[in-house]
Amino acid sequence: MILSPRRIASKFRPRALRGIPPLILHFRNKRGKRMPIIPIGRMPKVYGRIGNLEVRLARSRGDLRRAQKLRYEVFYEEMDAIPSAAAMINRRDEDPYDDMCDHLLVVDHGDLVSNGKGPWRKRPRVVGTYRVLRQDIAEAQGGFYSQGEYDLSPLIKAKSRDYHFMELGRSCVLKSHRNRRTVELLWHGLWTYVREHGVDVMVGCASFPGVDPKRHAMALSFLHHNALAPMEWRVKAHDRLYVNMNMMAPKDIDAKAALKSMPPLIKGYLRLGAYVGDGAVIDRQFGTTDVLIILPVEAIDSRYFGHFGAPDETLSALTSPAGKKLS
Repeated sequence: MILSPRRIASKFRPRALRGIPPLILHFRNKRGKRMPIIPIGRMPKVYGRIGNLEVRLARSRGDLRRAQKLRYEVFYEEMDAIPSAAAMINRRDEDPYDDMCDHLLVVDHGDLVSNGKGPWRKRPRVVGTYRVLRQDIAEAQGGFYSQGEYDLSPLIKAKSRDYHFMELGRSCVLKSHRNRRTVELLWHGLWTYVREHGVDVMVGCASFPGVDPKRHAMALSFLHHNALAPMEWRVKAHDRLYVNMNMMAPKDIDAKAALKSMPPLIKGYLRLGAYVGDGAVIDRQFGTTDVLIILPVEAIDSRYFGHFGAPDETLSALTSPAGKKLS
């Protein structure tokens, strides 16, 4: 008798699951928290593809671990973050917010790495990631991560009737893949996710390296004088953490030099039309000086819609109407 692959697979299903349609299994960790849903037999949600690079949502605990390993490599090994003992042992950047968030991944199908379960069990390398947290989920779980540095509550309370917020965080790209193609693909995925979920405002912390704000006096002053959020969108750092960004008078600022000294991510947000909050914050664990980014969708420069897609479209420009990935 010849068994089909489906029949063979069913022989190895736990007895308690036999007879149950293999549609979706919900996994829980040791604390009983619901883990990411894994649709059995379905492909992960893909937002776009260019060559070997693909942007998609993490769909399993394994995907999340690989994103955490990338974050550890960038934040702790390449940059100046200070790891806990657990982070050093596991070589992963992780915190309780990871279980609440969705995680966008850029994976490289041309760079397969072992998952630790044998040389035959290889997966595409995660080379870029973004962590996103929607407002409805954040409110059910205790708030946004950025609330620890900035007082977001008044803004969200004033705007929630008409605007749906989403927090961006833990953005990083593997050093070998820091090029236009990888970054644009990550942005395509993020923008498609924003439109898919009807997000109106993106917020989140972006960082300058180091814990001495005076090293970035010109750039921080440029942001204060040229990108400070108007009062209706303004958010202030908590008083105990507040660092005044107004360190130089406008006449003393060389705009070209200030922009050149900024991290690429912050410059990217500015090009889109983002505002910054009032005050910087020193994050000693990550060894950074943080600013708050506030990006209402309605403020995004419309010239980018031709490349990334208009707000009322739901498919990525890198995905055909039929959902087929384009190479």
